[in-house]
Amino acid sequence: MYVILVYDMDSKRVGKMLKLCRQYLNWIQNSVFEGAISEVKLKELLSKAKLIMDEETDSLIIFKSREERWLEKEVIGKEKNDLDNLL
Repeated sequence: MYVILVYDMDSKRVGKMLKLCRQYLNWIQNSVFEGAISEVKLKELLSKAKLIMDEETDSLIIFKSREERWLEKEVIGKEKNDLDNLL
């Protein structure tokens, strides 16, 4: 599956979430990641993320698609992290 993950965390937890997400997905911009990930690895990522988060104040949004080709992506301005496999 292909996912885009966006998080909004208190500044005390941002660094930990950044390190965690980089283990599973490609960093795109600030608190945005994307990439192909298995259902098992996504569950693992979310389980670890919940240990970092304060669910009362922090948020994590996940957009899922079966394949990357079903997403249309348009970047206006500078691409923060150039990846070869992006559309």
